[in-house]
Amino acid sequence: MAESLKVIVIFAHPDEGEKYAGGTSALLARRGHAVKFLSLTNGDGGHFEMSGGELVQRRAEEAKRAQAALGIAEYEILDNHDGSLLPTLELRNAIIKQIREWEADVVITFHPEGGAHADNRYAGKAVSDASAFVALVQNVVPDTRTLDKPPLYLLMPDYSMKKRYRADVVVGIDGVLESKLLGCGAHESQFFEYQPWTKGRLDEVPEAWESRRQWLLRDIADFLHVSEEMASSLVEMYGEQRASRIRYAEPFEIASYNSGGTEERVRLFIEKLAEEAGA
Repeated sequence: MAESLKVIVIFAHPDEGEKYAGGTSALLARRGHAVKFLSLTNGDGGHFEMSGGELVQRRAEEAKRAQAALGIAEYEILDNHDGSLLPTLELRNAIIKQIREWEADVVITFHPEGGAHADNRYAGKAVSDASAFVALVQNVVPDTRTLDKPPLYLLMPDYSMKKRYRADVVVGIDGVLESKLLGCGAHESQFFEYQPWTKGRLDEVPEAWESRRQWLLRDIADFLHVSEEMASSLVEMYGEQRASRIRYAEPFEIASYNSGGTEERVRLFIEKLAEEAGA
């Protein structure tokens, strides 16, 4: 794995990379690694008042602000409708092209099986289908150069998979918590409008950032705090003394569709992240 990593985080809707992998991405970006976010839909279904091009434009602007908050290199949004994502050949080829052109060492995405949201499930499925062709198969998507070796594929648990995943790799994010919160907070249409509206809490949303920060700390607590299932992986990665001091973390499962040499690639990735966290 290269000294300077290239990581692509692939998800279904603008704001999900921030929520589930924002801390890890900010941590890598802070130390000079290249991180790209790729949303497979434009998010045009994600509001109770706005719709169409107006909402697409707003969510794209929010993504730009999130990109700046996290310090990541790129944030691209594909023009597929929210709620209509399917694991088609066209989508698979688009993902192959994206991973190749980014020359990714690591791909972070959703689970290909399970998950309550069809878009999230099919995003994971499309990436898993693409994984077999990214490296060495030049006759598939021939207008892009194949990778010399396959990336490491890691899975992030979405809201419906939190109790069904394996915390194989756990990244402490205490040092970049503010970046993650600012990245999420940039998506005002989601975290402070649409999601509170779905829970009947829209009238409770505060206006000032410090109060909104506390709102986020409560609202996405399940995707911030170290939990019991993360403990052993945290100790493995940081050592018992450091692990005991970590409050905030992001977990990832090693995808079953990784090819040969996965163990070595995981070891190198863990070493790199532990180093970046100041080991």
